Amino acid sequence: MKVEEVSSKGNQILEEVKKAIVGKDEVLRLMLTTILADGHILLEDLPGLAKTLMAKSFARALGVQFARVQFTPDLLPSDILGVSVFNQKTLEFEFRKGPVFTNVLLADEINRAPPKTQSALLEAMQEGQVTIEGNTYVLPRPFIVIATQNPIEQEGTYPLPEAQLDRFLVRLRVGYPLREEEMEILRRRMARKREEVDIKPVTSPEEVVEMQRAVEDVYVSDAILEYITNIITATREDKKDIEIGASPRGSLALLKLSRAYAALEGRDYVIPDDVKKVAVPALSHRLILKRELWYTRVSQESIMEKLLDRVPVPKFE
Repeated sequence: MKVEEVSSKGNQILEEVKKAIVGKDEVLRLMLTTILADGHILLEDLPGLAKTLMAKSFARALGVQFARVQFTPDLLPSDILGVSVFNQKTLEFEFRKGPVFTNVLLADEINRAPPKTQSALLEAMQEGQVTIEGNTYVLPRPFIVIATQNPIEQEGTYPLPEAQLDRFLVRLRVGYPLREEEMEILRRRMARKREEVDIKPVTSPEEVVEMQRAVEDVYVSDAILEYITNIITATREDKKDIEIGASPRGSLALLKLSRAYAALEGRDYVIPDDVKKVAVPALSHRLILKRELWYTRVSQESIMEKLLDRVPVPKFE
């Protein structure tokens, strides 16, 4: 598949998703960018902002399998991965696959489950496989985890450790709709006279994998590589606000996302604007701020935006 086809298919997917989601164009574009970059998404925002609907809508538009797991304090790793059950007819144990064996897995309120269950997703997210009772099972491709969590309500939750946060390619915040957008949401609901929105599949699992492979052909110049490196270095050298900066996994995330963003824009090469568009969602959750900033309203996103303003942008002709 060529980059032009990736852009065409990508825009068709976005148009289908927009049948269900009003506004939030940049969030939707970044979600699709992450899917094309073969990465996982963390949606962090208040309840009722259509995070679950976004995940379901993308799964339908992509034409892939979808599964949802509601994370609760009593959820066990076997509830996600699967379990071996003794078959009395064959007198043998049979493995029954869990919901992780899908293409798009929605991990709803992931911070409500204990660390043991959260970590059960770690191998699946990183390796695309799970190991149970010594047996390794390969997950279907594509495999995308879309996790949600409420950043305000922390009672009875288990915050994701930095090592697991790092496995998410991006962290996105949805935010409230504008007044006009909220009115449009109400109008659409009245017009269709039911909850469900008809979303037609644009691609298939095989085509999504082809789109992900096509992203690997997007050209990245040495000037862009240096720009990415300078941004990562800036997060490590900012001793005023940042305790620990982004790791090499952060620079690889920037590379993957900027190539996918360029492909979605119909270009087979990356420009500095592509890097700037994805830098904040790709790196903010990888930064550990100074302890004295924990009690202020300073966010990782605002720190990242200030860093971007300071890093010189390469000239692009």
